[in-house]
Amino acid sequence: QVRLVESGGGLVQPGGSLRLSCRTSGINFSLATMRWYRQAPGQERDWVASITRNGSTDASEAVQGRFTISRNNAWTTVFLQMNNLKPEDTAVYLCNTDWRGRSWWGKGTQVTVSS
Repeated sequence: QVRLVESGGGLVQPGGSLRLSCRTSGINFSLATMRWYRQAPGQERDWVASITRNGSTDASEAVQGRFTISRNNAWTTVFLQMNNLKPEDTAVYLCNTDWRGRSWWGKGTQVTVSS
């Protein structure tokens, strides 16, 4: 059974940092492209960042230079380091991968940026 479990969210002041984790099971993690998305209340789900099995990364313009995606294959975990957080980064952050013909999602972790 494929499982993606996010953690690390919380309340942080503007300019602060958080590190999100997404631990996976049920997939061959070292072969999977992993992605982070986010969804704010009343908004569509937006792509945030991706990392391929080879470690190539990409990020949306909204977070480039502030967020960094990384992976640890031994831990089957993908991370999202978020720096210089802004109130507009407030959202539920979700982990995603495609495996064996379907897309898999975690339940998400809430990030709130507020003073």
